[in-house]
Amino acid sequence: MSRRSRGDGFHITKVGLWFIVFLLIVVVAATNTGNNGLFLVLAVMGATVLISEFIGRLNVRGLEIGLQAPAEIFANSPSRLEITVRNRSRWLSRWLLVVTVDPTDIKPAEHRPRRRMRPFTAAHLPRNTRAAGHLEMLMRRRGRLKIRRIHVTSLFPVGFFRKGRRYYSDLELLIYPEIFSPAGTQPAQFARSGDEPTRRAGWGHEMLGLRVFRPGDDPRSIHWKQTARSGEMILQERETEENRRLMIVFDNAVGKLTDDKLRARFERLVSEAATAGLDYLDKGFDVSLLTRETNLPYASGKRQRTNLLEALALVEPQPKSTTSLASRDAKTPHLRFSMEPGSSTNLATSAARELEIVA
Repeated sequence: MSRRSRGDGFHITKVGLWFIVFLLIVVVAATNTGNNGLFLVLAVMGATVLISEFIGRLNVRGLEIGLQAPAEIFANSPSRLEITVRNRSRWLSRWLLVVTVDPTDIKPAEHRPRRRMRPFTAAHLPRNTRAAGHLEMLMRRRGRLKIRRIHVTSLFPVGFFRKGRRYYSDLELLIYPEIFSPAGTQPAQFARSGDEPTRRAGWGHEMLGLRVFRPGDDPRSIHWKQTARSGEMILQERETEENRRLMIVFDNAVGKLTDDKLRARFERLVSEAATAGLDYLDKGFDVSLLTRETNLPYASGKRQRTNLLEALALVEPQPKSTTSLASRDAKTPHLRFSMEPGSSTNLATSAARELEIVA
C-alpha cells in the first residue's frame, strides 16, 4: 500500500466558474452601492470558497492506496486492477473520492493506453475503514510497464473545485502478447490430445492384446481371469504411450524494425506464436519455445503456460543472421514463425513435419 503522496492542485469546475463570476458581480455591486447586505452576501460567498477549498484538500489527504494486478494481462484485452482505499483518519470521513491512473503516470510511454482507465469511486469512506473496487484498463502493447502514481480527486464538499492528489506506486506489470482465435487449419497428426498410443507393447492404459506367457515376461501383467478359464498362463499386453510434443520456433533475428508496418508485423507474429502455444497446451501437448536468446524446454500445464507467455512478452528483435534458427530435435513436430519475405503459410512435408507461419 502507498501512503507517500504529493498535491496535484485544484481545478475550477463549471459550477465553480459561474460562482466566481457571481462573486465578482457582487464585489462590484457592493463597492459601488456600499450596501451592507451585499457586503454580507460577499462575506458568505468568500467564506464558502475558502472553506470548500480547505475541506477539499483535507478530503484527499491521509489515504492509503493499494493496487493488485490480475494473474494474466493480455494486450488489447480488457482487464482489471484490484484497488483498495483506506481512510487512515481517526476523526473524519472521506467523501466522493474518485481514484484512477492517469496515462502520463505509466512508463514507458509507448505502453500507455489510448484512453483513461475507467475510475473507481468511493462515495463515502468512514474513518479507519477500507473500500475495495477495480480499475478497468486496456493496454495496447506487450512488455513490462510501471504505474508510478495513482490519482485521487474529489468534488467534495460543494463541487466548485476538483481537488487532486497523487499517491506514489511501485506496481510493475508484465503485459502478455495479444491472443487471437486459434487457427482453423491444424496439422492432421495433431488431431488428438494427450498421450498417443503407438501400437507397440509396453506400459500404458489401452490393451493391445492377450498371448501366452513366456519366460522373462513381467508376472504383474498376467491376466488371471483368462488364465483360470484356459488353464494356462495368459499375459495381457498394453500399448505403450508417447507424450505428444510440439516445438514453437520463433525466429526473431529480423534486424532493426525501421517503420510502424514492420513493427506491427513483428508484433502480430509474436501474438500468433503465443496463440499457438496456448492452444496446444490446452490440448495436453508438451510445448517448447525456441528463439534466438531463449530455449524453453518441453513441459505442459499452468507453469509452462506462464513461462511461454513471459518469454514471448519480452522477446525483442535481434540482429539479422545468415544461419537459420533450427532445433536439433528433427523428429518432433515444429511450428516455425518467421518474417522472411516471399514465404507463405504452408504445411511442410519434411521429416520434421514443420508448419511454417510467416507474417
